Amino acid sequence: MTRIFNLSRRAFLKTSAFVGCGLILGTHIDWTWAEEEAKSQPASLEPNAFIHIAPDETVTIMVNHSEMGQGVYTSLPMLINEELDADWKKIRVESAPVAAVYNHTAFGMQMTGGSTSVWSEYDRLRKVGAAARQMLIAAAAAEWKADEKACHARKGKVFHTSGKSLTYGQLAEKAAALPVPRDVKLKDTPAFKLIGRPTRRLDSPEKVNGAAKFGLDVFLPGMLTAVVARPPTFGAKVKSVDTEKAKSVRGVKDVVQVPSGVAVLASDFWQARTGREALKIEWDMGPNAELSTAGMKEQYAQLSKKPGKAAKKTGDLEAGFASAAKTISAEYTVPYLAHATMEPMNCTVDLRPDSCEIWAGTQFQTVDRNNAAAISGLKPEQVKINTMFLGGGFGRRANPASDFVSEAVHAAKAAKTPVKVIWTREDDTRGGYYRPMWYDSISAGLDKSGNPVAWKHTIVGQSIVAGTPFEKVLLKDGIDHTSVEGAADIPYAIPNILVDLHSPSVGVPVLWWRSVGHSHTAFVVESFIDELAHAAKKDPFEFRKGLLAKHPRHLGVLTLAAEKAGWGRPLPKGMGRGIAVHESFGSYVAQVAEVSVNKNGELRVHRVISAVDCGRTVNPQTINAQMESATVFGLSAALHGAITLKDGMVEQSNFHDYPILRLNEMPKVIVHIVKSKEKPGGIGEPGVPPIGPAVANAVFSVLGVRVRQLPMKPETILEAAKGT
Repeated sequence: MTRIFNLSRRAFLKTSAFVGCGLILGTHIDWTWAEEEAKSQPASLEPNAFIHIAPDETVTIMVNHSEMGQGVYTSLPMLINEELDADWKKIRVESAPVAAVYNHTAFGMQMTGGSTSVWSEYDRLRKVGAAARQMLIAAAAAEWKADEKACHARKGKVFHTSGKSLTYGQLAEKAAALPVPRDVKLKDTPAFKLIGRPTRRLDSPEKVNGAAKFGLDVFLPGMLTAVVARPPTFGAKVKSVDTEKAKSVRGVKDVVQVPSGVAVLASDFWQARTGREALKIEWDMGPNAELSTAGMKEQYAQLSKKPGKAAKKTGDLEAGFASAAKTISAEYTVPYLAHATMEPMNCTVDLRPDSCEIWAGTQFQTVDRNNAAAISGLKPEQVKINTMFLGGGFGRRANPASDFVSEAVHAAKAAKTPVKVIWTREDDTRGGYYRPMWYDSISAGLDKSGNPVAWKHTIVGQSIVAGTPFEKVLLKDGIDHTSVEGAADIPYAIPNILVDLHSPSVGVPVLWWRSVGHSHTAFVVESFIDELAHAAKKDPFEFRKGLLAKHPRHLGVLTLAAEKAGWGRPLPKGMGRGIAVHESFGSYVAQVAEVSVNKNGELRVHRVISAVDCGRTVNPQTINAQMESATVFGLSAALHGAITLKDGMVEQSNFHDYPILRLNEMPKVIVHIVKSKEKPGGIGEPGVPPIGPAVANAVFSVLGVRVRQLPMKPETILEAAKGT
């Protein structure tokens, strides 16, 4: 069973020495995250808590990235063990404590996001494993008074050419006393025994048998459970509160005000929730009480008609349009989206005069620790974070404000006892953080041969980094990079391009959402490219091919997906195919969707064929699972997802009115992985962006109707058909 705990690096080293004979090894490489492509900088290896080899042959690997279903508790140990060559059956995993040595190699903080876990650790963790192996071989050679060249390691043992051997557990104590090698030789790819091979996940057994611990599973002696009454509109404040009836509810221990609202503390969740329902709160509704989706759409539409800040400008746009034989224009809109994590938001805090211990499923350990320290008045090193399994993250648990953690620290500070704060599904749906709503105005000119000669794309939507610590890096000259990614870097060969941006200030809290800006730009770009193909009277696949000659990886997945889907072969009557290709997070994905639409506008996705080039692969099983997961996530948004506001309040509350894809809606998903020698890319997010446009383009194939608004509900499709 994987035990999840937290301790300081110093404490871990002391503990390892105490239990005896442990070899602890790791490295830290300084990466600069502002570089377009982060590159490893030479650095020496230093002993730390990445690996612990015990006398019983158990190898414990401290994983510094959060496990939220994406498989890092397997893929990252695979990187280490490819070089360490321990017995895979003896590998155990622990969640790393918060310490600089565990910082993300590119971002300089401990975090999980951006589909970066594998590529960021690919070299570092292999070097960790190789250094450990070399130290174990050196220890064995010293024991035998032999030449190291006469020794080799395999499956948890060091062997001498004479045939004698010692286990890693027998050698660990002596190896730990040796100097860490400065330079280590890594295996060549043909010698890999683990990397690139389908490998069963290490965390699956405990998740199946119920032993795995998520944030909601934490219980402490004397702990109270808190449920918070949060503002009905964004920015509203408590004017007055009557707590009498709430305090009379059985089990309610106290009612306290916290910055986010009013917290009811009780013996268990249901008592706390009942107490919250008994509160009488008068709210100052604040500056956003009149916000509405309809009003914002109108505001965005007006902004789209004005010049924005240029994110990309090449060639002579006016001349390009002047030379065009045909001009096509369209407007696309996509709504706010909730993260809708399966495990509701939660955090447990034990705050004491000289320490603060936190249990939470978090993607932002360093940020959460620092925010907790500021609230508690403690030093960051006095705050311990136990990273639990995450029942879904999608960016929601990587919050610069640490909202769900900060709130729990405030509650524990007021209660003076351990407190677990639990959000209901309604709490997060109505008062959480959202993927921004977007309005895109786009036009293009085609020459007489049907080739695009001009492209103008205006994007309107909120910045997710403005006002956060990431603003200085990700917001340059008024352009939030995440707002235009996937649009300002389109791969198609178009000589004259302008992509500009408006970032209106709106009182709705926004945050990164799985695939971030690509989640909307891919829908717009790939849908409109399809429109251009049909306007040019060309096959959508062939049209894309002709514009991607200088982008072989795009072209590779596009061709593979089309080939495997049988592009061009007839489908049963009432069915159609759509195709889309997109690059994000260093990986390239093309998808072909096969759909049908009935007379009531009800859409059914029958099959999705995906081709993915994510560079060198570590665990193909994880890649398949993540592409399937991305299809579910992307289809949930494309077919169902929409957060709308009226009178300043979110209208949705739970899965009945903010549905996700149901089991009976799930298409057959076939994944093809491109063999590649390129550096690893991401995989958690790249499968999300292309699915929406692939489905929308398939709808056109069936009905001859363009769907330019998400989600693609029956009424949306019928309305589009009426407009046609």
